[in-house]
Amino acid sequence: MNPYWLEEPAPPLPRRPIPGRADVAVVGGGVTGCTAALRLAEAGLRVRLYDARGIAEGASGRNGGFALRGGAARYDVARETYGAEGAAALWRWTEEALDRLAALAGDALRRTGSYRLAADEEEREAIRLEYEALRADGFEVDWLDDVPGGAAGRFHGAISHPGDGSLQPARFVRRLAARAAEAGAELREHDPVGDLEALDADRVLVATDGYGHGLVPELADLIWPTRGQVVVSEPLRATLYDRPHYARQGFDYWQQLPDGRLLLGGFRDVSILEELTDVEETTPAIQSSLEAFLQELAGGQVRITHRWAGIFGLTQDLLPLVGPVPGRDGRVWVAGGYSGHGNVLGFACGELVADALLGHTSSPQLALLDPARFEQR
Repeated sequence: MNPYWLEEPAPPLPRRPIPGRADVAVVGGGVTGCTAALRLAEAGLRVRLYDARGIAEGASGRNGGFALRGGAARYDVARETYGAEGAAALWRWTEEALDRLAALAGDALRRTGSYRLAADEEEREAIRLEYEALRADGFEVDWLDDVPGGAAGRFHGAISHPGDGSLQPARFVRRLAARAAEAGAELREHDPVGDLEALDADRVLVATDGYGHGLVPELADLIWPTRGQVVVSEPLRATLYDRPHYARQGFDYWQQLPDGRLLLGGFRDVSILEELTDVEETTPAIQSSLEAFLQELAGGQVRITHRWAGIFGLTQDLLPLVGPVPGRDGRVWVAGGYSGHGNVLGFACGELVADALLGHTSSPQLALLDPARFEQR
């Protein structure tokens, strides 16, 4: 079935071919590639963007539509892993990026807030530590022993993130692409890239997240393609969930859409090794788990109208890779590996890598996310 997000009609994009050599070739027409193309074109560079499918038809049209600040790692764990200063700076950077995203997204984003739920007492203790660390560093969060709506009485506590939101990701990315084209970028849809060296450009940015595995062999062991599966129900009569919810360390995530449908994704841990793949197809084991939980969330039998799978990039330290690819003499750059948090992180990293390509390299995030960090271990 086609992803729900992609059923919305796509407005025609401006077509402005660039004659001759480009300053930057961008591979990937998702949130990162379109963000970077927009930034670079607005700065006056000659930008040519390639996608094997249409704009937003990869991960940017196949995710759960969550717009969350922060990274994939729990905040208290991030403080221990990246250092307290680095973790706080990363979270604030994503907060600022979410605000900028909101300014561009228009009605594609609803700032509903989100709930991070504890599925059992062990998870309650874990997210309570995260809550306390966030509060200690001055972030706006609230602790709830129970949540309202359809999840009431079913979980063991929650963190409320009031600034998070729900995103129609395909609509947002298509708007980014239109703005990039209007700024002068050339968009080449349905034009797969098999050899970066064949691209007629001074520099190349690979912005495919978990897709295109093997396009940059040096990164094959650093960004692991990972499959996420999603189902969407027919519209429900009542609003049970007024914001994105996620539980079990993010293995389960759901939200109710403006038309009343329930969107549910996750259960990757049902067959976790089999989901480390770039094969974009649903599987019976995970689909049956999603179906059972969907009926539970809905409080009765509901019909499923959409099913799909998408691929995201998972990294060892749950941080993206952003910067020049080691050993490529500064010609090939990468931005990807969002570990399932690509809507906001992908936007932020698109801005970050574009700024770096323009010579603005003072952001502390460039050092934190440098692809060369794995060579130093």
